[in-house]
Amino acid sequence: MARLADYFVLVAFGPHPRGSGEGQGQILQRFPEKDWEDNPFPQGIELFCQPSGWQLCPERNPPTFFVAVLTDINSERHYCACLTFWEPVEPTQEVVCTEDATKREEEACEGGQAQLSPTAPAQPGQLFAPKTLVLVSRLDHMEVFRNSLGLIYAIHVEGLNVCLENVIGNLLTCTVPLAGGSQRTISLGAGDRQVIQTPLADSLPVSRCSVALLFRQLGITNVLSLFCAALTEHKVLFLSRSYQRLADACRGLLALLFPLRYSFTYVPILPAQLLEVLSTPTPFIIGVNAAFQAETQELLDVIVADLDGGTVTVPECVHIPPLPEPLQSQTHNVLSMVLDPELELADLAFPPPTTSASSLKMQDKELRAVFLRLFAQLLQGYRWCLHIVRIHPEPVIRFHKAAFLGQRGLVEDDFLMKVLEGMAFAGFVSERGVPYRSTDLFDELVAHEVARMRADENHPQRVLRHVQELAEQLYKNENPYPAVTMHKVQRPGEASHLRRTPRPFPRLDEGTIQWIVDQAAAKMQSAPPAVKAERKTTVPSGPPMTAILERCSGPHINSARRLEVVRNCISYVFEGKMLEAKKLLPAVLRALKGRAARRCLAQELHLHVQQNRAVLDHQQFDFVVRMMNCCLQDCTSLDEHGIAAALLPLVTAFCRKLSPGVTQFAYSCVQEHVVWSTPQFWEAMFYGDVQTHIRALYLEPSEDGESPSQEFGEAQYQDDQRSALDVASEQRRLWPTLSREKQQELVQKEESTVFSQAIHYANRMSYLLLPLDSSKSRLLRERAGLGDLESASNSLITNSMAGSVAESYDTESGFEDAETCDVAGAVVRFINRFVDKVCTESGVTSDHLKGLHVMVPDIVQMHIETLEAVHRESKRLPPIQKPKLLRPRLLPGEECVLDGLRVYLLPDGREAGVGGSGGGPALLPAEGAVFLTTYRVIFTGMPTDPLVGEQVVVRSFPVATLTKEKRISVQTPVDQLLQDGLQLRSCTFQLLKMAFDEEVGSDSAELFRKQLHKLRYPPDIRGTFAFTLGLAYTPGRPARTAKDKGPSLRTLSRNLVKNAKKTIGRQYVTRKKYNPPGLEHRGQPPSEDQEDEISVSEELEPSTLTPSSALKPSDRMTMSSLVERACCRDYQRLGLGTLSSSLSRAKSEPFRISPVNRMYAICRSYPGLLIVPQSIQDNALQRVSRCYRQNRFPVVCWRSGRSKAVLLRSGGLHGKGVVGLFKAQNAPSPGQAQADSSSLEQEKYLQAVVNSMPRYADSTGRNTLSGFSSAHMGGHVPSPRARVTTLSNPMATSASRRIAPRGKWGSVRVSSRSSGLGADVGSRLAGRDLLSPPQANGTPSDPGFLRPQRAALYIIGDKAQLKGVRPDPLQQWELVPIEVFEARQVKASFKKLLKACVPGCPAAEPGPASFLRSLEDSEWLIQIHKLLQISVLVVELLDSGSSVLVSLEDGWDITTQVVSLVQLLSDPFYRTLEGFRLLVEKEWLSFGHRFSHRGAHTLAGQSSGFTPVFLQFLDCVHQVHLQFPMEFEFSQFYLKFLGYHHASRRFRTFLLDSDYERLLYEEKGERRGQLACRSVWEYVDRLSKRTPMFYNYTYAPEDTEVLRPYSNVSNLKVWDFYTEETLAEGPPYDWELAQGPSEPPEEERPDGGAPQSRRRVVWPCYDSRPRVQPDAISRLLEDLQRLETELGRSPERWKDTWDRVKAVQRLEGRPDGRGTPSSLLVSSVPHHRRSLGVYLQEGPVGSTLSLSLDSDQSSSSTTSSSRQAARRSTSTLYSQFQTAESENRSYEGTLYKKGAFMKPWKARWFVLDKTKHQLRYYDHRVDTECKGIIDLAEVEAVAPGTPTMGAPKTVDEKAFFDVKTTRRVYNFCAQDVPSAQQWVDRIQSCLSDA
Repeated sequence: MARLADYFVLVAFGPHPRGSGEGQGQILQRFPEKDWEDNPFPQGIELFCQPSGWQLCPERNPPTFFVAVLTDINSERHYCACLTFWEPVEPTQEVVCTEDATKREEEACEGGQAQLSPTAPAQPGQLFAPKTLVLVSRLDHMEVFRNSLGLIYAIHVEGLNVCLENVIGNLLTCTVPLAGGSQRTISLGAGDRQVIQTPLADSLPVSRCSVALLFRQLGITNVLSLFCAALTEHKVLFLSRSYQRLADACRGLLALLFPLRYSFTYVPILPAQLLEVLSTPTPFIIGVNAAFQAETQELLDVIVADLDGGTVTVPECVHIPPLPEPLQSQTHNVLSMVLDPELELADLAFPPPTTSASSLKMQDKELRAVFLRLFAQLLQGYRWCLHIVRIHPEPVIRFHKAAFLGQRGLVEDDFLMKVLEGMAFAGFVSERGVPYRSTDLFDELVAHEVARMRADENHPQRVLRHVQELAEQLYKNENPYPAVTMHKVQRPGEASHLRRTPRPFPRLDEGTIQWIVDQAAAKMQSAPPAVKAERKTTVPSGPPMTAILERCSGPHINSARRLEVVRNCISYVFEGKMLEAKKLLPAVLRALKGRAARRCLAQELHLHVQQNRAVLDHQQFDFVVRMMNCCLQDCTSLDEHGIAAALLPLVTAFCRKLSPGVTQFAYSCVQEHVVWSTPQFWEAMFYGDVQTHIRALYLEPSEDGESPSQEFGEAQYQDDQRSALDVASEQRRLWPTLSREKQQELVQKEESTVFSQAIHYANRMSYLLLPLDSSKSRLLRERAGLGDLESASNSLITNSMAGSVAESYDTESGFEDAETCDVAGAVVRFINRFVDKVCTESGVTSDHLKGLHVMVPDIVQMHIETLEAVHRESKRLPPIQKPKLLRPRLLPGEECVLDGLRVYLLPDGREAGVGGSGGGPALLPAEGAVFLTTYRVIFTGMPTDPLVGEQVVVRSFPVATLTKEKRISVQTPVDQLLQDGLQLRSCTFQLLKMAFDEEVGSDSAELFRKQLHKLRYPPDIRGTFAFTLGLAYTPGRPARTAKDKGPSLRTLSRNLVKNAKKTIGRQYVTRKKYNPPGLEHRGQPPSEDQEDEISVSEELEPSTLTPSSALKPSDRMTMSSLVERACCRDYQRLGLGTLSSSLSRAKSEPFRISPVNRMYAICRSYPGLLIVPQSIQDNALQRVSRCYRQNRFPVVCWRSGRSKAVLLRSGGLHGKGVVGLFKAQNAPSPGQAQADSSSLEQEKYLQAVVNSMPRYADSTGRNTLSGFSSAHMGGHVPSPRARVTTLSNPMATSASRRIAPRGKWGSVRVSSRSSGLGADVGSRLAGRDLLSPPQANGTPSDPGFLRPQRAALYIIGDKAQLKGVRPDPLQQWELVPIEVFEARQVKASFKKLLKACVPGCPAAEPGPASFLRSLEDSEWLIQIHKLLQISVLVVELLDSGSSVLVSLEDGWDITTQVVSLVQLLSDPFYRTLEGFRLLVEKEWLSFGHRFSHRGAHTLAGQSSGFTPVFLQFLDCVHQVHLQFPMEFEFSQFYLKFLGYHHASRRFRTFLLDSDYERLLYEEKGERRGQLACRSVWEYVDRLSKRTPMFYNYTYAPEDTEVLRPYSNVSNLKVWDFYTEETLAEGPPYDWELAQGPSEPPEEERPDGGAPQSRRRVVWPCYDSRPRVQPDAISRLLEDLQRLETELGRSPERWKDTWDRVKAVQRLEGRPDGRGTPSSLLVSSVPHHRRSLGVYLQEGPVGSTLSLSLDSDQSSSSTTSSSRQAARRSTSTLYSQFQTAESENRSYEGTLYKKGAFMKPWKARWFVLDKTKHQLRYYDHRVDTECKGIIDLAEVEAVAPGTPTMGAPKTVDEKAFFDVKTTRRVYNFCAQDVPSAQQWVDRIQSCLSDA
């Protein structure tokens, strides 16, 4: 029984002590006056009576009632029921408070009191003061309090004849039962009757209707948010104008949290004076009157729920984690079914008659039932994760949070994680974890109904039925007797508060009330104490937990095959079958990513441990340790799946003997895992072990020894089935029955069990925390914060307590100071903290705790001493045999800077390398080493997957191509350890993603990075590989100045002009096979009377230029002047260079070569010789150049042979250039009449260009385009004004191409030729629709805007420069503003392209979709499309006879791309090898594309980054090549080769930014002794003599073809240069490296052993398929051989020859051909080229090509015969095939030939072959096998000879003759003198024919 009310208080209004307007509450009387011993009087009641403050009111308000809640220091809640009424103010009070009456009136209205307008007006000026009756109780009987206080008020107001003292006395002495569902009727002695019912279970909260009201006010989503916020410890604030609603809302929210109890600040009604409480840092649930809403605005971290407005406001900085799915959606659905039952029926065609909705009270219980079910689902199986640490004297229980999250599959769930860490859950565990107690509805639900809830999940009606059943039980708990008689209580009459009361509330007689209270107290003492009978029972645990949602954690989760692999591998290890185990190990390591496999490993290893020890040999030990490390690698610090827990006993069991008396345990090899440094892990492990031992303590069979064995066995079995909680429950039940001694004994036993475990764990922790090498503190530093017990603890003590416990021993924080302190001290501190914490929580005595503190340092010290011996011995072990490092092959002159660092090469997201879609085992990861040379970064190694076999994996790229380097942290594939790594990305589309082996120290890795950086960005261009080639590598060598060795600029300019003269005069010779007909100006030699001189005009400004007379010839040449010669050769070919010295002839030429820039004074980035209009003087060029960016004025770079239109290039315009001309309107202002001289010069210049075009220079000066026709413009009047054509959309093409255009579109041949042109190019350029041309740049639409007359010159410029340009009359050129991308956009696009092609990590969603998406995002193909589009349009303009000036950006990026593409598309010459070289040398090198800047070749360019403008051009060429495969002499490989080497810095060709810079960097010494292959072109030439890899075998051009490729993105293909790679040998563009070392043929092994086959394995990405899939010719030859065998024919002669050729090839050591198998050695006979579809170039002399690339190549062969074979030309080899015609035998007969040194004369049958230019000899006439060949190309002379020793005696001396070749002298003897003469003549005529 308990008191219904503890105190009755009367509180009245009193003036404020400081005299301010507001009053304050004064307690007039309180009863009883003395505090109860068990319940002192709560402080601050006067504040809570009037939460809005004590204020006077000008009218009588009706009485109000609410219940405030006060919480005392012991967390006990006091319910203060407050009934407030108003009384007139006494005169004394009135005087004090009249001043602020009006203000108070407003405040009172806002204060939330009821706003009833009084029916009877009060006296004017009359004020009313509030007075409050307060009842204080610890019980929550709100209705009884309302009735009782109402009765007292009614007695007072109605003036009933009842003694108030008696009523109050009875109220204070009334007692009610606490719980158990009893009821009691009470009366206060005023003729009243009330029935009090107590709930059945006091653990369930009483909510009445508060939850239902809360949902009505806020809605489902808002209440769920508040629910989650309260559970995750956020601050929740309710606002309302009604105090009662605030109290109900807070009560409702608390009821929803059941079974968790809210343990933070809980104030349903907060007084105004205490609003600062809201800024407390701790969580709270508080209610505040809405009048104070403004004060709550500043709170940044408070969730505000406005009950009146129905809103919940969550601040931005607050994240409320939602319930885990599917619980969130399920709960939401059930709540909507409960609150809105009509929702399910709303769509029915025939809805059933409306069902009566649940009453509010019933709905309240249904809503609570939903949340009760939610908690049962969330916490299902929680009892299986309780650790019972102590049973006596009081249970100590801990919760294993990590195991619970792991088994429920909610490790990642933010909500549950926070709930489990919260105070409410801590209280839940300590209250509900107790195994023996009374149970309630939640215990039953979580234990028995889980299966039902899971089954009902998808059946809403069954869920609703379950909810209603639970609601019934909750309702019954609150209302156990629903049919009791109603209350009978006197109420005051209607509007009684408005009547004038005769007197204020009387002062009560204290004595009377005290006497009644004392009487009752005496009675209570004499009565026996009422003991609440609790029915205690063992709390059911329920079924074991299951995952909340059956998630599949990847493909590893439950494959039985994987578990089988793990078991097999372990059994092989312990059976000693190491080879078998080694094969399975990679599969096991992959399988161990799955949880099931890790558990399986732990179980299997347990089986091999006997008596806690398992001694292994070294190999077994290594295997076991690797598998353990792999398991632990994926464990998080919490070890939620219990893997580390399962392995912990094993790491101290498995060991190996290092030497007598020294044993190494596995723990010393598995320390580097985060889990060992996590205090929560150790606590959970400790409590788990303590529980096991305490359970064993009570299960020991003590007295049962006498029972028969069978019974004992059964009992033992039953014991084994009992959990620790069951045992604890039984012990708690027996505890009261035990004697005090027995109790003491049990307590002591438990305490010593905990103590012994603490010692055991101190040892275990020292094992795993002390590193093997204790001098090394790396381990501890990596685990900074190791001992921070202040972090979230796994056991349920608040963080603040954990902190104080830890600080009680040692206030230092963990291992953070490990660098300064010794390792031992740090470990001791960590262990001491742990011991402190767990022992304090587990109730270990202080003596034992002190003993432990003494013991821990000794344990650690002892272990360190043991480890020293282990460390010493382990060092003596032979290291594990790692794969031998494979040395990479280096180029001549390439030197190693850093020797191999052992690394693992990891997969980088490209499927091919990992087996992937192509099938086959994974080549990556591979284990090997990374080398840094002066030229490349190289990885060589072998795949870690043993199934791959012994294949070598090579991946390399030039240092110069490195674009990004970043450090990464990755797992090594073998040991699965986390290691430092490096990711290097190259612009040649290679990516090295490496993890350093543990043997590589961090300093070595750092040195590698620094050296790499130094090589990538040398301070000067002289530091690059192309310049340092052949010099000793000295990284710090300072750059030499350009001055010290280089010739003077003046000398260079003289050489330059002289060489140009020499070149232009010389006949133009090329290796090109065909001369296109109809281009009479191109290849004609000059007539004999012309002199080989260049006409250089003499009008030079003496101030800046040397007079031409100073240009003296000189024999010295520079590399740059060769480039100049290339320019000049091209000018001459195009008919642009003047070939006569007579100036009169020269004037008739429209253009001339001007040396105005030979000193590079006008434009540094232009070549020294430029093509300008004949009429422009050199001194004018200086002024013209000022109008253009970088002084790059317009110069001619190509002229169409047919239309004579010229293509010009320049930089973008400055403001005062042409744009200025057009902007200067015909305004009459005098200032503009004198235009800027530069602009006038420029206008003259452009006019000169226009006049130089013969078809335009008609007498009127108007320029009409002959043959032009346009149907849709026919009716327009020609406009006399120049035009500005806008190319806003360069992709738009005219839809009506009425006549087939010249040339080709796409790869479709156009056979018909037509002189007419296509649709108007201008309209296409303008991007206009044919029917409705829009206005240009906002000018009015001019009917003649696109006139039929074509402009003579189109200037293609940047739209941004040409803004606001207006047309100006009588100009014969037309501006075409276009929008182009900038270099930075190219750079950004290329970065994205790199990432798309080489992602760096496996894609989240494998498959082509993600690649295509990222390719599209890069916009690379869109840029290619724009370039091709613009180029095709320029080609059309040129083809139609208009000249074009391309004037974009600075004239060296996009201008160069467009100009080069236009020439390539227009002129077939540039589609040959020689022509393409000339094109690149002229447009890219001479005209100053900034290769060094764009390639970021030096330190200065590092910030600008790599911008692949040239690569983009090559990609465009590749696209054209794909569409016109027969038009290009060079192959796709040639483009890739240039793409690779333009950035590689292997050759000097693509270094530096202009000819000027190249001249400055040349050195005298280097010019004399040419180093091998400084130029990429020399290299290509030499390589082409060796192998036809750069040739396109389908080359069959149609002469004078203009190409028009399709440029839509859908027609473009991704270049395979970006995507393919060959891991067998690395990039194939360094040919010396790709060909492989030369080896003798299989038959002739030098060691004489059996022939050894060189196995070739091919799969994607490893080897090149052409090697194994031969080309068409090889295939045909094989088919022939197969058919011969099938038909039984004898093989023809070609078969023997073929076998010999293959043998020779092997001797040569050339590759089995990157796409060039031996079958491609083809004849150079011209007509063979067409018939066979193949082509080999002719050599410079005859047809013999030297096959040796470098001098050392031929010397590597074994015998002299093989050396001779190696020198044979490809044409010689091919000649041995029987082609359609018979052998070419021009002359044949017998000759005697003297053999080599000391060999005799022999008669041979000789054949002279004029066609193949050979002298062949055979043993006899019918012999088919040629014994030798004398190549006539090598013959120097044929002379009469003399007989030597052993010569035939009978022959005349004159029959002897000698043939002298470059290698030796051959001695011959004919049968007689005439035949000798015949032979000599025939050979001589062959030589002269050549």
